[in-house]
Amino acid sequence: MTRPLRIANCSGFYGDLLDAPRLLLDGPDPIDVLTGDYLAELTMLILWKSRQRDPDAGYATTFLRQMEEVMGTCLERGIQVVVNAGGLNPRGLAAELRAQARALGRSVDVAVVEGDDLITHLPDLMAKGEPFTHLDTGHPFASAGRSALTANAYLGGFGIAEALNRGAQFVVTGRVTDAALVIGPAAAHHGWSRTDFGPLAGALVAGHVIECGTQATGGNYCFLDELPDARFPGFPIAEVAADGSAVITKQPGSGGVVSLGTVTAQLLYEVDRRHYANPDVVADFSSISLSTAGPDRVAIGPVTGQAPAQEIKVAINYDGGYRNQMSVILTGADPEGKAARVRAMLFDLLGGEERFSEVAVDLFAADWRDASTNEGAISRLRIVVKGEDPGLVGREFSRAVVSLTLASVPGMFADTPPSAGSAYGVYWPALIDRSHVHERVLLENGMTVILPQPPVTVPLPLDGGEMPVVHPPFSGETAPMLLGDLCGARSGDKGGNANVGVWTFDDDRYAFLVDLLTPESVPALLGLPPGVTVRRSLLPNLRAINLVCVGLLGEGVASSTRLDPQAKGLGEYLRSRTVEVPVELHGRGRRAEGVATAQ
Repeated sequence: MTRPLRIANCSGFYGDLLDAPRLLLDGPDPIDVLTGDYLAELTMLILWKSRQRDPDAGYATTFLRQMEEVMGTCLERGIQVVVNAGGLNPRGLAAELRAQARALGRSVDVAVVEGDDLITHLPDLMAKGEPFTHLDTGHPFASAGRSALTANAYLGGFGIAEALNRGAQFVVTGRVTDAALVIGPAAAHHGWSRTDFGPLAGALVAGHVIECGTQATGGNYCFLDELPDARFPGFPIAEVAADGSAVITKQPGSGGVVSLGTVTAQLLYEVDRRHYANPDVVADFSSISLSTAGPDRVAIGPVTGQAPAQEIKVAINYDGGYRNQMSVILTGADPEGKAARVRAMLFDLLGGEERFSEVAVDLFAADWRDASTNEGAISRLRIVVKGEDPGLVGREFSRAVVSLTLASVPGMFADTPPSAGSAYGVYWPALIDRSHVHERVLLENGMTVILPQPPVTVPLPLDGGEMPVVHPPFSGETAPMLLGDLCGARSGDKGGNANVGVWTFDDDRYAFLVDLLTPESVPALLGLPPGVTVRRSLLPNLRAINLVCVGLLGEGVASSTRLDPQAKGLGEYLRSRTVEVPVELHGRGRRAEGVATAQ
């Protein structure tokens, strides 16, 4: 039986805290593996743009800056480093790491995992019958009528495991799944085979918890009163055992907290269905159990896993055209009437809204009646336009907005300067038969290892029917209550969809929430636009509900016209709603029935 492997994550996104690796290594507890997650759908577009300016770019440059402080320490302590910072150019990043080591008078064994980048193969694959059907709309990619800018398959963790087993100190990858950064080192350390689905599912869950950095340790956590202070939270550590069970913790003395609540919140972040698919394993999130294992220590029990599917996910991005945005301030009474007049005058100047491929106009109206200050009576009108013509979408649009300053409504002025607009990308999620994806590991000695296909694949499971949730009958008497006093929530984006994960603190409250938050009732509670449907998964072990708002974000973060294009605030909006709640559930604390959400 091997000892648990201590895996620390120093990055949840491209742009995370530069000092994170040093803070983790300076802490009192040792770590075995340092990981970093730098990639999101939007990040691939950012890296594509950087590579258009410089063909040698295309990787997360912030990772190199982080390594300037800690590379020597990692080599001296034998800490393995595994990151997906390679993006669209993992070989380029590997070369820069070797140069960094030489500058320190050291050598470093860097392995590269690649095979995810399908951009040059896309036309041939489509000619061979791969339709790259959109996961939400069901349309084939050919229907978009566009050429892809990026196309990357999501690889699993066994390429990483192969590299580590062959002595790599640093492993740089392109597009692997976020959890693969934990699955790979854990599989190498514990000697798991590709059919050890239970342990692999456990590592997937541990990887999902720490992949977003400080979101597991108090970052973006809805119960601020449970956080010990206002310091930046410490970055998370997962201690992954041989059976796949894990303990989530952080360096002693660092900020934030690791609690049942913070871990539950992150477990629910950006989840699509109960069965969480990964190229190596499918984990059943309804089998997850949590328990407190000490101060700032939360244990995750063994997780049920099954063989992966024959198809794996591909993220395609293509050029959507141009977009621009202007904001206009409206002051005082009748903001709705003023907004309508501004809109009509603006698009009359521009020759009509039909000249644009998409127009979004949102009024954020103030409670202007008898406001105590001028600023309190200010409403904001936000106007977004998209189109193929950069001149129309750019200066012509923004100058037209400014030209209304002396010609439209009283108390109006623009609070954004005229701009040229910008190109935007559209995200297209699809599946591909994994036999078309050839994962390989490039070793320091020049050898290339081709990864075999999994020995077993099965159809991806559907969530199936919901188990009934039973509770004692309530009296029927109700009183209004903020949902935020009844539950926690965390929300985020899943391509063009948004997810809201909701959890609560005892069985009665959970049963009430199951009755309250149905696919039929949630659209009204969240004020969803027509055509957006809700998909629900129940996770009774966590007293949690996952809600997916299908289509809310349109064609993905880069092209969404919503003020909150990543749905970061959707959960808090849900918690701000007032609903009628049985009086039996009022006045209960968050520690009910021994379930503590904070130590």
